[in-house]
Amino acid sequence: MKEEEKIFAGKMFDPRKQELKDIKHKAHAACQKYNMMDEFDSDRNEVIRDILGKVGNVFYFQGPVQFNYGCHTFIGENFFANFNLMVMDDGKIFIGDNVCFGPNVSLMATSHPLIAQERMGLDEDGKTTMAEYADEIHIGNNVWIACNTVVIGGVHIGNNVVIGAGSVVTKDIPDNYLAFGNPCRPVRPITEKDSKKELILPEDREHFSYNLNCII
Repeated sequence: MKEEEKIFAGKMFDPRKQELKDIKHKAHAACQKYNMMDEFDSDRNEVIRDILGKVGNVFYFQGPVQFNYGCHTFIGENFFANFNLMVMDDGKIFIGDNVCFGPNVSLMATSHPLIAQERMGLDEDGKTTMAEYADEIHIGNNVWIACNTVVIGGVHIGNNVVIGAGSVVTKDIPDNYLAFGNPCRPVRPITEKDSKKELILPEDREHFSYNLNCII
């Protein structure tokens, strides 16, 4: 079994195997290039598109951004990520439509054994043998993940969810919920009482008409 196949099968893998290092190097080089480009450079988006497993027609990464594999991440339509997005996509990561991330969001679809000897070894040639395993992350449609949030592998975040700032998401979050905390917990359903449409000026109602037509 190839090393990448072990990841997808939920088995232990060694991230230092050349097969995986080659995939990651392509992603790391693309991120480095992207982060050095001007944010208005028309060629910038294609640098990221080239390494992702999938991404919609409309997306924006403010940058800097860091993907570990890139090709293990699948993103829907109309995506936005603010500064300092970190994506450890050893395991596959699936992101729906109309999703936005605040600054300093981390998606961590990878882990190590808790037992030290299982986690890290040294072979007869003096090379480190590193053991990892990875669970997928699933993020639904119409999700806002606020700043400084960490999402751990194995988590499913439902549709129309808001994750509050500074959360560490270790368990599933159901549809239509506001959730926050460390560990992150569903706090309450999001309802029409949460509407802020009264803050829209009359002169801006046409501009925000697509937002006002959204149904929770």
